[in-house]
Amino acid sequence: MRTLIRPWLRWLALALAFAMPALASAQGDAKPFSKEQLDQLTAPVALYPDALLSQVLMASTYPANVASAAQWSRAHADAKGDDAVKMVENEPWDPSVQSLVAFPQVVIMMGEKPDWVKDLGDAFLAQPDDVMDSVQRLRVAAQKAGNLKSNAEVDVKVETAPPPTVVVEASAPPPPPQVIVIEQKNPQVIYVPAYNPTYVYGPWPYPAYPPYYIPYPPGYWFSAAVMTGIAWGVGIGVRNAVWGNCNWWNHSVNINVNRYNNINVNNRISNTNINNANWSHNVQNRGNVAYRGGDATRQNLQNRAQTVNREQYRGKDLDRQRAQQSLQNRGVSTDRAALSDANRGQLQSQAQSFDRGGAQNRAQSFDRSAAQNRNQVSNQAFQGVSDRQAGSEITRGAASRQSAQQMQRPQTQQRSQAQRPQAQQMQRSSGGGAARGGGGGGRGGGGRR
Repeated sequence: MRTLIRPWLRWLALALAFAMPALASAQGDAKPFSKEQLDQLTAPVALYPDALLSQVLMASTYPANVASAAQWSRAHADAKGDDAVKMVENEPWDPSVQSLVAFPQVVIMMGEKPDWVKDLGDAFLAQPDDVMDSVQRLRVAAQKAGNLKSNAEVDVKVETAPPPTVVVEASAPPPPPQVIVIEQKNPQVIYVPAYNPTYVYGPWPYPAYPPYYIPYPPGYWFSAAVMTGIAWGVGIGVRNAVWGNCNWWNHSVNINVNRYNNINVNNRISNTNINNANWSHNVQNRGNVAYRGGDATRQNLQNRAQTVNREQYRGKDLDRQRAQQSLQNRGVSTDRAALSDANRGQLQSQAQSFDRGGAQNRAQSFDRSAAQNRNQVSNQAFQGVSDRQAGSEITRGAASRQSAQQMQRPQTQQRSQAQRPQAQQMQRSSGGGAARGGGGGGRGGGGRR
């Protein structure tokens, strides 16, 4: 019995001995990248124009797609710009990776170092704020070393933080006080810089973490090592291939929806009510490549993408900005601390009274003028009708009286003519009787005598 147990215990101990380093490595991979590691990762691309840098950061989160795109670009050495992107529209890659084939030297360079691509993508997914800060830190170093300045290809500008237009959540990190922005002179022409990170930033401050240096592939005029400064290649014309940009104040990447939909006809953004959208990682396009934090990271990224897409579809940010702008126009503060101290009832009453007073004034002025006009027209019409009716009544009355007079005149004349002989006869009869009566009296008096 003991002889059977002992080999089994030896096998278990041996399995644990091999498993423990793997478990420790998996747990160690979940640790955040340090500042030194982040600067090491971002050094090869920190001086790219903002638009191109945003595409690289998004594409790096899909390392398997980048490897496939690099192979495609090697096989199609002459394809670049929007035309190259249209050629790969049916490839099963994320749109951010498809856009990079517009710049073959970039995607081929990324294909040369797959481990660096994966680490850069995992850092951007887990620590986007730190990655964006790392890029700014390196740009400041290159500027101080005299190697980053405006030229015929790009504009290098220092911008200060704009005043907040929306209420920022308390948990969000504060925006940097100022940032260095690199923009192409022509929005439709992008120049890809070539530089040696070991020299362009001045003395490298982390000897234990030297910057990655990945030369561009042979066949490009600037493929030779650049010892100092920055060399700019031939400009590549793009209209819609580059649709991302860096939002330094929010530590995020934005998407130009119109450009995106124009080039990604098979994978369009359905919500066209917005001009810019926040980028979110698509876990389905990651394939079988494991995340730095394992399945937990995958689930968190999926939940985050659903939340971002839901809020953008509802237009939550746009509605909030419009509401706050309306309040600011009315003189109502949108500061969260001020709102917490203010009486919300008074604010609502002010807003309601403002709206009610303005609406009533507009309604009264409109109704009064319209009613007056209608009353004037009605009175004129009624007066005209009344005048016509009065005239008709007068005319009919005069005609009736004239007709009555004409009818009564013959009847009156006939009655007068008929009554005249009777009156004359009655008068004669009355006169003879009196005479006779008088004579009789005379005779009677003589008889009494």
